[in-house]
Formats: sequence, structure tokens, C-alpha cells
Amino acid sequence: MGESRTELIAWINDLSQLGLTKIEQCGTGIIHCVIMDSIYRDVPLKKVKFNAKHEYEYIANFKVLQAIFDKHKIDQHIPIERLAKCKMQDNLEFLQWMKKYWDQFYPGGAYDALARRASSPGGAASVSNMSRSTASKGSANSIATGMKKTLSTPSVAAAAPAPKRAVSRGGTAATGTAARRNQELEEEYQRNMAEMTQQTVELKLTVEQVEKEREFYFTKLRAIEVFVQEQMENVGAMGVGDVLEHIQAIMYQVEEGFEIPDPVEGVDEEETY
Repeated sequence: MGESRTELIAWINDLSQLGLTKIEQCGTGIIHCVIMDSIYRDVPLKKVKFNAKHEYEYIANFKVLQAIFDKHKIDQHIPIERLAKCKMQDNLEFLQWMKKYWDQFYPGGAYDALARRASSPGGAASVSNMSRSTASKGSANSIATGMKKTLSTPSVAAAAPAPKRAVSRGGTAATGTAARRNQELEEEYQRNMAEMTQQTVELKLTVEQVEKEREFYFTKLRAIEVFVQEQMENVGAMGVGDVLEHIQAIMYQVEEGFEIPDPVEGVDEEETY
């Protein structure tokens, strides 16, 4: 099983500084271009629309990504149409593959995502557009700076630490609870997917067995039908006993590897046949 959504979002935000809040936002194509640029440093980010808001713009970003895949001979299909619909499952699966590729080929060292996309259309503004939480974080930092200046006098500075610590503990606890909840939901989702996959396999095997048995018995009936027609055309060619023996031989004929099941206890043999 690949990384969870929480882990992937944390990794992406650390790498790209784009402030994602959900996997569906990867459907813009921006994230994948940034990931590939962090590996090869040759993605033409000026062609990437960091302020994309429409599906046709997302598709244009994915075409930039496809060009990079072709350039580096990466043999992985990009389901552009599905990803651009911004559905969670499609984007989660593709992002998990991207993470594995990044783990394998990232050259190491620091990657300055902001500097790399500074001259791209919407590159500077894209951080706030991608997520409201990033804008809120910036506002919180400004407020904290103002409070620091305001509380610089000796009379107020002594009272400041207590509420500051209380807010910090509350925020940390809330963040930890949300992360645990996300992890639980992810694990439950994976369990459900595994169960559904197993059920699908079992149903497929059942259908195949039923179709095989249907074909087996149809072949028997067809053989009897042909034999009876031949006897009707050549009345008297075989005695009644021979005819019945031949029909019985067809009925009890089995395929190679077939095993006759054991009779059920308490049930008369003639009744089961």
C-alpha cells in the first residue's frame, strides 16, 4: 500500500510550497510538473499555468508533463482526461506512482520551488489560489508580527506567554486529532477496497465455473440429439439396447480432470440423479 493522503499532501507542500489541502487539487497538473522539475530541473515552467481554473487549462498543464515524460522516456501512461476531472481516487493513484518515481530518481539536495516558478504565469499568486489555508497562514503571520511589536512594552510582555502557550497546545492537539482521523479513514478505505477486490475475484471464478458446466452439459445434449437423428434416419441399424447404452455413455462421459462428487449422506442415489 502506498502513502496515505495525509502523508502525500505533507510531502507535496514541503516540496512545492503550494499549500495543497486535498488530493483533488492535483488534477490541475501543476503539482506533477513541479515534481518532475525537482528531479530533472528542465521542465518549462513558463508554460505551466499556475493560476489555472478551468479544465482546458489543466489539460494544457498535463501536456507539458507528457512532453517531459516523452523527453526522458518514462514509460507510464498519463490518464489526462480522468485526472483533469479532479476526482480523488484517480489523482490519488497517479500521485502515489509519482511519489515512488520521485523516491527513486530525486537527485537530492535542496529544491527552491518558489525561485523555479517565479517567472511563470501566476507562479507567485498560485500559493494563495491553491489553498485558503495558505492565505490564512500568511495572515496569521502578519498578525503575530503586529502583536509582537505591540506587546514589546514591559507592562504587557509579562502577561503574553500564558495565552500563547495555551493556543499552541490547543492547535497542536487539534492537528494531531485530525491527522489520526484521516489515517483511520484511509485505513478503512483500503480495507473496503481489499474486500471488494476479493469479492470480485470470487464472483468471477464462480461465473467461469458456471459457464464451463453449462457448456459441458449442452455438449452432451447436442451429442444425444445428433445420435437420435441418425437413428431415426437409419431405423433398425442398432438394437434398442445398443441405442440406450450409447446414450448412457454420452450422459456419463466426463472431461479430463473431472471428479464425480461423493454422494450426500441420507439422500437416495436414484433421487439425486
